[in-house]
Parts: sequence; C-alpha cells; structure tokens
Amino acid sequence: MASREYPLYTVKNDCQDCYKCVRHCPVKAIKIEDNSAMIVPDLCIACGTCYKVCPAKAKQMRNDLTRAKHLLASGKDVYVSLAPSWITEFDGISQEQMIASIRRLGFRGVSETALGAEEVSANIAEILNQADKGLFISTACPSCVEYIRKYLPELTPNLTKVTSPLLAHCRILKEKLGPQIEVVFIGPCIAKKIEADSHPDLLNLALSFGDLRQWFKDEGINPKEINTSVFDKFAVEKAEEGTAYPIEGGMIETLKPYDKLQNAYLMQITGIENLKRELAKINGQNFERPVFIECLACEGGCVSGPCMTAKKSGMEKRFDILNQTSFPENIKDRMPSFDIALDYENQSVCHSEFDEAEIKRALAVIGKYTVEDEINCGGCGYNTCRNFAKALVCGHAEPEMCVSHMKHQAQNKANALLRCIPSPIVIADSKLSILEYNDQFVKAFWNDEEHNDIYEKNNLHGADLRDFITFTNLFSASLDLEQDIRREHIKHNDRLYDVVVFNIDKKQIVGGIIEDVTNVEMKKEQIAAKAKEVIHKNLATVQQIACTLGEHMAETEVLLRSIAKDFSAEAPGTDDNIIIRTKTNKGD
Repeated sequence: MASREYPLYTVKNDCQDCYKCVRHCPVKAIKIEDNSAMIVPDLCIACGTCYKVCPAKAKQMRNDLTRAKHLLASGKDVYVSLAPSWITEFDGISQEQMIASIRRLGFRGVSETALGAEEVSANIAEILNQADKGLFISTACPSCVEYIRKYLPELTPNLTKVTSPLLAHCRILKEKLGPQIEVVFIGPCIAKKIEADSHPDLLNLALSFGDLRQWFKDEGINPKEINTSVFDKFAVEKAEEGTAYPIEGGMIETLKPYDKLQNAYLMQITGIENLKRELAKINGQNFERPVFIECLACEGGCVSGPCMTAKKSGMEKRFDILNQTSFPENIKDRMPSFDIALDYENQSVCHSEFDEAEIKRALAVIGKYTVEDEINCGGCGYNTCRNFAKALVCGHAEPEMCVSHMKHQAQNKANALLRCIPSPIVIADSKLSILEYNDQFVKAFWNDEEHNDIYEKNNLHGADLRDFITFTNLFSASLDLEQDIRREHIKHNDRLYDVVVFNIDKKQIVGGIIEDVTNVEMKKEQIAAKAKEVIHKNLATVQQIACTLGEHMAETEVLLRSIAKDFSAEAPGTDDNIIIRTKTNKGD
C-alpha cells in the first residue's frame, strides 16, 4: 500500500468520547487514545461503519478531491469509472446529464464500472464450470476481501482468483483506450480507496458521490440544468446485466443465465456481522458440489454504502437499479475477454494470547471479581466483559468505557459524600419521593411515633419527603424555577435550620442540605444579652461619673465666686470682672 494516510481517520477535537464507533465496529478496529476513539489501520477493513454512525462526525474519510483536480490539471487523459449505484443517489438526473456534467469538470470520458462486473461474472462462470466441488467466495467487495484476509485467513484460498469489478473495469479501459490513461472511481464506497492505494498502476484514486457533489458546486455546475449532446454517452460501450451488482444478490442474478452453472449452488451474504456468523466455522472441503457465495459488506448491497446519502428505502433503490438493468439472451454464451486474474494473500491479524491472570487483573480494575459480576451488557462496545478485559490488556480500551463500573463508582462516591457530610442531606425526585439520604437526615427528622407504622427506619427510599419536613415548598420551587434556593432560620418543630436546595437534574431531581443552627442562634442570643448587660452597666457608671463631676463643678463655681467677691470688697470701683496682673521685671 502506498504511504498515504489511511482512508479513514478520527478528528480528535471532534470526538465526543461516546464509544458508539466501538460498539458498531464489526472488527473492533478502534483504539481509545487520549480519550479519543482512533482507528487502527492494521485491524480496519474500511467498511465505513464508524463513518456512518459517528454522531459528532469525528470519523472522516480521506479527501482525495484536491488530488483529482491536480490530476486533471496535469493534462493527462483521465476517465471516470462510475458506479452503477449513481442512479439511486442523483435523483432526477438523466444518464446524459450526468455524463455531460462530469465531462465539464475536465474528464476525457465516463465509463460504467458495471462493464468490469460483467467480465467478472463471465470469469466466475468459467471457474465454477470447471470446478467439481469446493467453496468459492466472491471478491467484488474490497471490505469483505479485507475481512477474510485479516480475520478468516484460512478461507483466503477460497477467494475467487479474479479482481473486483472496479479493477477489472480499469484493465478494460487501459486495454481499449491506451495504457497511458488514468482512471478515477466515483461511487458509494470508502474501501475502494484501499484498492486505489494497493493498485496505483490500474486505479489512480477513488472519490465518493459526496466529493462529486462538492466538485459540481465548486465549478457552478447544476446537472439538472446542463445541456447535453450526442457525445454525452458512456465510453467504450453501455453496460447491461452488470448494473445489477450494487444490490444484494445482483451478482448472482448475472450468473444464473449461464447454463454451465447448473451444478453449482449460488447464495449471498450481506453485512459483516452476518459474514462473521455464517463463515466462522465453514469448511469448503465438506462440499460435494461447487458453492459460490456472493459477499457484500453493506446490508442490502452497495446501494447502502457509507457514502450514500439518498433517503430512499432499500426497496426503492433496488427498483432503481433493476429498471436500468437488462439481461440479454446471449449472456449464457459470454466468455471471458480479458485477463483479470488476481491471487490473494492472507494478511492475518495477529491475535495476542492473554494469560488468565492478566485477564483477571483487568477484570478487577473494572470491579469484576466473580463470574456473576460479568454482566456482559455490551455498553463498552465489546460483546463480553472478558473481551473488554483483553482490550484493556492490549491498550485498546480504558476502564471508563465500562458503564456499570462507572455507575458503581459514581454511586460509591456519592454515598461516601453523603456519609461524610455532617449535616442532614436528602435527594428527591419531581414527585418529592426520597431517592437518597444520609444517617444525619434520619437522626434529625425520624419520629418513631409518626413514621414507624409507615416506613422502615433503615430504608426510606421511595418515602414521601413531605412526611418528614415541613419546608418541602423550597424543593418544589427549586424544581419549578430550575434554580438553587437558600433560606435561613427556617423553623421546624422546635428547631431552626439553614436550608440550601439545589437542582441535580433540571425539573427531575433535587437535593437539599439542611443545617441545624438552633444551638448557634441560642449562643448568639446569650452573647447579645451579655453585651446588653455590659452596655447598661457602662451607661450607669458613666451617668454616675457625670453626676459626681457635675456636683464638683458646682461647688468649685461657688467657691470661686466667693473669692471673687472678697477681692471686690477690698478694691472699690472694680466690677465683678477681675483682671489679675502678674508683676514683671519692669515693675508694671
């Protein structure tokens, strides 16, 4: 494979750590790295399942559109191999309009991939005709080929020794139009990029229908409005029965007319999960007649490929394909015309052998100590807890992926907080039924006379909160307003409480922390009383001092007036205002 990036990758910043891709990936080719689900190319089969199911669009397909534009700008003769499923994707666009639109982009011409499919069918018919018995698996779908080579390597010899319809088509085009031409595939499949990377001598690159739409938009081309001409027809020739390949069983329909296949069993399997189940223990040596299996990775066929966006039902797509397919009478006489042989080598994925002690240690990390603990819920994306443990051991998973483990951890943390907080705590739902509480709540609000006949003291789950406290209106208000509420000095029976009510799940779950402040308030009142007593004593002292000072001042005033009067008597002519002069050195 060329040294380009793999056709599928993860945009780390967009990954929401939801593990949906892990749950749906049929081969678990996902590694959790730095809280992001990264694709492991060596394990991947490019089926595009993760690309389809990722809710955050973090799984992306390699964009080869720029390379295609540069290829056309180089001046080479470039032809398009157009997948027959285009008819179901571009509704309301005629064959001539599609060809004209693609040619306007700069392509030399457009040909149908279905021509290669017809050549593949002719070769398969010849192979089955010459076989006495055995198992033969189709190689039309590159994802299925990748799956068998990597995960069922023992069946690699049973892959038919012919190329895919796309590579067969590329060989036909190069033989008829010249070896110097370049070929670009456009269709619904991501795995075709693997074929382009593996066979650059035949296929330059592969684009999706989405890429084609974007290209039309970039160039201002509207296929429904484009004018066509007599030159807008498929290059080489028009395909016939080969256009049935995109639907489930379409390949078999092209084989049925061959008279020489009367001895062979023909069957189909679509969907990797079905392929895993049906081929898991099959042994081709047990068949007494030739058995041919048409395998497609997408359930329903290529019309359900990862790059298809049409919202039509599978039945509608099937009719679209069949309406453009013709089965000429001379099919039974058709012989192979081109050399499309290809031998496949297995690429067996090395499965690590895990020691039982390692698995048990990994299980213990997620709280699975006994077989009963292994609930195999599949929430982590793996079918069993043991498979998840193996993924932990090889570094492809993280303990946080185990839903039950995280739930138990969260519950344990919540219980620890409830136990450690010294104040009464209660959590209730929208109907004010108690969900959680701590021992302090029971001690503060349990009344043997009121509650013994209704509830068990050691289990208040589901009990009505209104049977224990009188201020549940705060809880109801918090739920309705979706706001936290704080109230101080709420009286309940003979006690005072400071209450904080907070939303846990808007309009669904609410919690309350209730602090008994009765003793604190009593101490405050005692301190205030003492302070008032001191203040009163201080005021009395001040008043007494003031009185004493007042009396002393009055006595002093009388004495001074008496002295003044005596001086006045000795010096007549002076009034009561006496000026006392001090002798100076000058004798004044």
